[in-house]
Amino acid sequence: MYVKTYKTEKHFMVAVCDRELVGQKLKNESCEINVNASFYQGSEADEETVIPLLLSATTANLIGKKAVACAIDCGLVDEDSLIYFDDIPHALYISI
Repeated sequence: MYVKTYKTEKHFMVAVCDRELVGQKLKNESCEINVNASFYQGSEADEETVIPLLLSATTANLIGKKAVACAIDCGLVDEDSLIYFDDIPHALYISI
């Protein structure tokens, strides 16, 4: 997986994607998503690295089976809230 973080004065966003998805354009029946390297491709990471970052995030953007599984495993995302692009899961997390 790749993980990239973005920090502002009030927010900490984490973007995570499965490595093989970088550069792909994925579609579903109503829209499409570009898995841009400039947004997602940060450091290579495993679940042990990604989960603590997700737990400290105020927002997260995740795409891919491995990336989304991390958010499900740590309780931030429910499987019923996922959307799919070409059978690839995508999830957004926002802490309110």
